[in-house]
Amino acid sequence: MKEIRFVDVGEGITEGHVRKWLVNDGGEVKEDQSIVQVETDKAVVNVPAPISGILKIAAKEGTTVKVGDLVATVGTPEELKPVPQQSASGAGKQSAAQQQPAAQQAPQPAQQPAPEAQHQTAHEILATPSVRKLARELGVDITKVTGTGPNGRLTENDVRSHKAGTQKKAVPKFSEVLEEKHAEEITRVPMSQTRKAIARNMELSWTIPRAVHMDRMDASALFAIVQKEKPRLEGLGIKLTFLPFIIKAVVRALKEYPRFNSSYDHETQEVIVKRYFNIGIAADAPDGLKVIVVKGADTKSIAQIAKDLQELGEKVRNQTITVEEMSDSTFTITNIGSLGGGYLSVPMINYPEVAILGVHMIRDEPVVRNGAVAVGKVLPISLSFDHRVVDGADAVQFANAVMRYLEDPDLLEILG
Repeated sequence: MKEIRFVDVGEGITEGHVRKWLVNDGGEVKEDQSIVQVETDKAVVNVPAPISGILKIAAKEGTTVKVGDLVATVGTPEELKPVPQQSASGAGKQSAAQQQPAAQQAPQPAQQPAPEAQHQTAHEILATPSVRKLARELGVDITKVTGTGPNGRLTENDVRSHKAGTQKKAVPKFSEVLEEKHAEEITRVPMSQTRKAIARNMELSWTIPRAVHMDRMDASALFAIVQKEKPRLEGLGIKLTFLPFIIKAVVRALKEYPRFNSSYDHETQEVIVKRYFNIGIAADAPDGLKVIVVKGADTKSIAQIAKDLQELGEKVRNQTITVEEMSDSTFTITNIGSLGGGYLSVPMINYPEVAILGVHMIRDEPVVRNGAVAVGKVLPISLSFDHRVVDGADAVQFANAVMRYLEDPDLLEILG
C-alpha cells in the first residue's frame, strides 16, 4: 500500500488546490497513470499513481492541500479495508493503570510547547534563522507578523515594524451591513490558485519604487524582415513573430547594461547581478496570466527562440506547462501589442526583477527620414524599472540600445 501526499514542487509553493480527480474513488489504477490534477500558484500538476492497485481518495475535489497532506492511498482491497473498532471484550482488557479510578490517577500536567517549537511552523511561517532570533530578542510573536518578503517571507524590517507598532493594519472587509443589505445582488467568487498567486505577486511588485520610461521607434525594418523570413521558417514548422527579435535585442542590451538583469536584496542592500539570461514572457492563459521563460536566450538564435515560444505557448493553452518552464526569469517582456490594444502603458515589474519592457501594437504613423515625413511602422515601448537599482538616465540608455538593435535587425542572427 502506498500513500500519495502533496509534495514540495519548489518555487516556495506550500499548498495546492485539488482541481479534478481523473479516476473515481475505488477505481483501479496502473503505475504512473495520472490520477488527479492539483492546481498550484504556477501550474496544474498531474499527480501519478506510484503503484498499480485500487484508489482510495482522501482529498476531495475543491479542497486545498498543504505540502505533506495525504491526497490518496493506492493498494489492494484487503489493504484498504478500514481498521475494525475495538470490541467490547477487548475494551475489558485494560491495563492496571487504566482500571484505576480517575481520582487515584495522578493528573498529568499539560505539556507546553518549548519556546523554540513555537517558531518552527516552517511551512506556514517563512523566516530565516536571523529573523527568528531577532523576533525572540525583541519578544515578538512571529505568528502575528505579516511577511512582506517573497512568498510572504518575514524580514527583519517586518519584525521591527511590528514591535514599533507601525506595521500596516489589515484592509477592512466588505461592510457586513452593506453585504446584508445587498444579499441578493452580490456573489462571492473564490479565487483560483493562479489568481491568488497573481494577487500576491502584484502586492510584492507594488512595494518596488518604480519609474517608467516611454518611447517610440521606427520599426519599418523590423516589420520588413519578419515578413521576409516568415515563409522560410514556416517551411521549418516555426511561426515567426516580432517577439523573438525583441527578445534577442533585449538580451544584447542587457549585456551592455547588466544592472537591468538583476535583483535587489532589501535586507542586505545589495544588487544581485545575473550572468545568465532567462527572458520571461507574460502570456494570457485560460486560468490567468502566466510568465513563460525562454531559458538561456543569449545562446539561442531567433529561429530557436521562436520555436521555444511556440511550444511554451501551446503548453499554456492546453494547461500542461510545468513550474520549471515558468521559473527563474531574469527580465520580463509583456507583449501588449499581441492583444491589439494600448499605445503606452505602465507594466508591473515581475518581482524580484529590476525591470519589465512593455511592447505595444505596431501602427502606421508619420516618421521623419532624412528630413522628410513618411509613413512608417511605429512601435511604442514602456520600460518600468526599480529606481533603487537604476536611474532614469540608465533607463533611457537601455531603451535606446534595445531600439538600436530593432531598428537595424540585420545585427541579430536569424538561424545561427
